[in-house]
Amino acid sequence: MGEIFERYKAACRDDWLAYTQHDFVRQLGEGRLAKASFQFYLQQDYLFLIHFSRAYALAIFKSRTLEDMRSAKSSLDLLLDHEMDLHLRYCAQWGVDRERLLATPEHPANMAYTRYVIERGLAGDLADLHAALAPCVVGYAEVARWLQAQPFTRFAGNPYAQWIETYASEDYQNAARAEVETLDRLCDFSAASRRDVELVATFADATRLEVAFWQMALDGGGAAPPYGEGRSQGITLL
Repeated sequence: MGEIFERYKAACRDDWLAYTQHDFVRQLGEGRLAKASFQFYLQQDYLFLIHFSRAYALAIFKSRTLEDMRSAKSSLDLLLDHEMDLHLRYCAQWGVDRERLLATPEHPANMAYTRYVIERGLAGDLADLHAALAPCVVGYAEVARWLQAQPFTRFAGNPYAQWIETYASEDYQNAARAEVETLDRLCDFSAASRRDVELVATFADATRLEVAFWQMALDGGGAAPPYGEGRSQGITLL
């Protein structure tokens, strides 16, 4: 299991390490990440989850088998009926209330990543969509396992320990393994074939966009996009 996923990861090894071992990740493990950066990450991640829900809705449409439709629906249900509520409660623990989330402008790095994933699904097929989804889904599981194995990671007194434990949990690790299985099944093309090259490029692009997402959060967001005051365009769901 995971032969194709591992090959895709190896094809963009430097970018993958820059993503999974980013300084944002290291600072989470050490417990020294600035609170403002984490709060900014949580706000942008709320918008990210909305768009990923749309991506899984697109996966239902793009599916050619009932099995794939049910798998996509299961992921969509999990996002809408569980992850969103969990995220809202977690945001509240960090002092980010409903009003603050609704007023969050979407950062360009977030827009670039989420729209890229949806575009690959719209322009391509289910394999294209999962090649764009997999770096996020599986990468977070790998990040959590990597942090657990590092001598610098601390759990006692670390305000970010819950975040690490969430993605290290059996439930999330199982979800990541399921995504690896899906990618392997959908992307089973001859290595170096034109189709394989396209999918490797999509995986690598999504990985680089993950790096940019971490950096966005580490920098605390920088300047807000020029949407004027108030809410971000078209993303007011809660």
